[in-house]
Amino acid sequence: MDTKTLRKLHRKFAPIVFLPLFITAFTGVFYRVARSWFGASDEFGEMILFIHQGEFLGKDLRVFYVLLNGLGLIAMVATGIIMSGIFRPRKKVIEKVNQE
Repeated sequence: MDTKTLRKLHRKFAPIVFLPLFITAFTGVFYRVARSWFGASDEFGEMILFIHQGEFLGKDLRVFYVLLNGLGLIAMVATGIIMSGIFRPRKKVIEKVNQE
């Protein structure tokens, strides 16, 4: 897949994936900081984990929330890394190979 198509896909899916990933990351960090540093109560911790784990969607949809959240993160990271050009050979190497 060429970079232009990859950028279009990344641009399309990023806004959709952003909110669930942000909620999961924020509540995960918030839970750990609140419990460790500020001694938050068990009730407060349960409320944050309720949001963090997607339990607000119900028993059946929770599995899909977690699955799509994970797949969305993997897709965004993979397309981001590919678009960054880390794994593309440098132009000098290509030119040197073409000259020989």
